[in-house]
Amino acid sequence: MYVVMNELHVPKEAKDHLSKRFGASAQNMKEVPGCLEFMFLNNEQEDGKQIVFTKWESKADYEAWLHSDAFKNAHKEKRESKEKGPTTSNELNAYEVLYHT
Repeated sequence: MYVVMNELHVPKEAKDHLSKRFGASAQNMKEVPGCLEFMFLNNEQEDGKQIVFTKWESKADYEAWLHSDAFKNAHKEKRESKEKGPTTSNELNAYEVLYHT
């Protein structure tokens, strides 16, 4: 099993927009081969953080998604926008799951 967490640093005024965008794509993640779980987390303590949490059957499944049409479609709005995206930066962390109950 493989877990990826993308910590997004988001200005307070952009959080609602980003939440809606990820909410729209959440259902699509159910159709992605190897994706076991998708969560979009809102940090209650800090205005500037939201986290995309995904759990995969394997690292290979995650990497296949990165190169898929599904990934391109999920990030289409960001690519087509001439303006800077709603995030100011992000930090991507990936983990191989050693133990799970």
